[in-house]
Amino acid sequence: MKRGPLHSFNALLVAYLFFVLLISGALTGTSYLVLFFLGLVPGFLLTHIFSPFGIILVLIVYAMMIAVRVGRSQLRPMNDLTDAMYRVSQGDFSVRVDEDAPGDMGTLIRSFNEMASELGGIEMFRKDFINNFSHEFKTPIVSIRGFAKQLQRDDLSDEQRREYTEIIVSESERLANMASNILLLTKLENQQIVTDKEPYRLDEQLRSCILLLEKQWTAKDMELALDLDEVTYIGNEEMMSHVWVNLLGNAIKFSPEGGELGVCCQRRGSAIEVSIRDHGSGMDEATQKRIFEKFYQGDSAHATEGNGLGLSLVKRIVDLCAGKVAVDSRVGEGTTFTVTLPDPPAARREESASGRRRGEEGGKRAAKARTEGAA
Repeated sequence: MKRGPLHSFNALLVAYLFFVLLISGALTGTSYLVLFFLGLVPGFLLTHIFSPFGIILVLIVYAMMIAVRVGRSQLRPMNDLTDAMYRVSQGDFSVRVDEDAPGDMGTLIRSFNEMASELGGIEMFRKDFINNFSHEFKTPIVSIRGFAKQLQRDDLSDEQRREYTEIIVSESERLANMASNILLLTKLENQQIVTDKEPYRLDEQLRSCILLLEKQWTAKDMELALDLDEVTYIGNEEMMSHVWVNLLGNAIKFSPEGGELGVCCQRRGSAIEVSIRDHGSGMDEATQKRIFEKFYQGDSAHATEGNGLGLSLVKRIVDLCAGKVAVDSRVGEGTTFTVTLPDPPAARREESASGRRRGEEGGKRAAKARTEGAA
């Protein structure tokens, strides 16, 4: 079992004190012997009464000299680390400590530098979140206020009033959706386990979500390429619907007119894999790395509708389900999101039992039909 840093520091201090006392004692004894043979030690210092006091005095002097000299070099990393910790406590996450210290002290310093780096990243993310949050909420509010003022004019035509009213309604819905997504994301971030798990047909849920978005994909005259195996999944059906609606909505939103929407659901070994593919504009590598961050939008011009929260919701829900979500995209070729969910044995047993029940029901209906035909 590896020793913790505290035990290592205790051993280091003990070794340091032992080293100081050993060297001090050796120097003291050597000094006394040299002075004695040279005849430079007064006789009264060699008596049984004064000799111990003299030795102790010289020992203290040597120990102090050695401790100051050695302490400056050996304890410098600890002093630097202490100063760096104070600066971090004051909010300076840019501080770093030289990692040239040996042993466990070097390990501790490297861990501190990694911690400071992570804290710096979190602080930057927090500032970006606040800026994006303010921008995303301010934009529809300013738009609503501006068009509401325009509606107060008496010289507007009915067509203009209708257009301004539609914009206000659209911006209000955008603001309401954003607030709902933030509340849901906050709830999920504070949630550690998935409750209300029940077995259900995942392929049927995907079909239902596709039908829910029928208006969007029919408006673009898109073709559907579905490859959905019969898969039973044990989970929170309502929670998982947010995943599919967001991924399908993004695929439709970034697809061109007359494009193809591909949805695949298959069981692969001990996992369930769902992939949603579009043939839109795609994303570069920099965008793919940040696509799951809150309020991040690859479309920096905000030409498309959205608030940058949908994929954050997807990532959090999939993480809660002990799954993984991956993105594979190429500029000009399209994007594929793949969600991998664990497939416990209980789900496969439920699926087999469901299949047997359907077979038995089908057999009973066929037998009843034959009986009625014979009659």
